[in-house]
Amino acid sequence: MPEVLSAVEAAAAQPNDFITTYRKHRFSPRNPRAQDIDAADIAHALSLMCRANGHFNRFFSVARHCINCCREGLARGENADILLMLLLHDACEAYISDVTRPVKTGLPDYREIEKNLQSVIWERFKLFPADSDLKVVGEIDDMMLKLEFAELAGETIDIETCAPVFPPDFSVRTFEEDEREFLALFDDITKESRGNENPVSEVV
Repeated sequence: MPEVLSAVEAAAAQPNDFITTYRKHRFSPRNPRAQDIDAADIAHALSLMCRANGHFNRFFSVARHCINCCREGLARGENADILLMLLLHDACEAYISDVTRPVKTGLPDYREIEKNLQSVIWERFKLFPADSDLKVVGEIDDMMLKLEFAELAGETIDIETCAPVFPPDFSVRTFEEDEREFLALFDDITKESRGNENPVSEVV
């Protein structure tokens, strides 16, 4: 009987299975390496992607969603690791795009690839999220989802969330503004908590 490989394992046998990123990394989403993950790539790609698969009444980037989540964490006094998790919780989408929730539930290979990639992203930025950390991230993510649909689609999402401490920014922004703010937050968090003296925001 032939061996059945997982989606991640099968990718290792396909050395040309890669995308070329904004910063010219050859990146294999199905066989990711931590050293190929670049915060500048993540910020650029997410700033050009619209939330809700484009079904809002105006452009609202995934980067802005992540910024709002991070600023909510700041207002709550969360620690630097959780702030970085909030900023990077959708970083996978920079490499594999997003799939709407109803479709994602029927794509086990996609979910395996997404889970593996996110774990490598955590590794790249020296994050080791505990279940309690991911619970905080999930709560803030769901709260922003609910607020976004109310503001940008006029739709009520039936999930229980708490009220925001920091009012989210739903103003019209250019992708360049979102990209710069994402990277500035990344630099502030990593410099304060990890002594990072090489600001990635200088590349844009």
